[in-house]
Amino acid sequence: TTETSSDSDSSPTVESVEDNPDGGCHIYRNGYYGSSIAVVEGILEVNIIQMTSIQMTASQAENSLVDFVVTCQGSLPTDVCTVVSDPTCQVSKSMVCDPIVVTDECLLTIRRAFEEPGTYCINITLGDDTSQALASALISVNGGEST
Repeated sequence: TTETSSDSDSSPTVESVEDNPDGGCHIYRNGYYGSSIAVVEGILEVNIIQMTSIQMTASQAENSLVDFVVTCQGSLPTDVCTVVSDPTCQVSKSMVCDPIVVTDECLLTIRRAFEEPGTYCINITLGDDTSQALASALISVNGGEST
């Protein structure tokens, strides 16, 4: 609460009342607190630069395989997640996450299987301990061929 003093000093008097219904201890600390902050670059950008259908023989045609070539800027990722959704990117159909090792340049190929022909929304997320970045694309899979 704040009350105005009745003496000639016009500065307000501040009174602090603390409610402690459980009857526990109060700890008051005075002093300074110090901490350090490390600023990391993180993964700044992800781009899907190529999508290639993998040609399969008739006996292997259970799933259509597509290779996604992905680049990124910033720190090097340690894992990749791919979410396959309906064409509106609203209803998720599957999600696959894998650890990856990128040693020098952020350029990697991600192979994913599609069980049936159709148009899909693909979200590829690259991540590390401190950041994530996402790229999205629409892909049409036509029984072993993609566009």
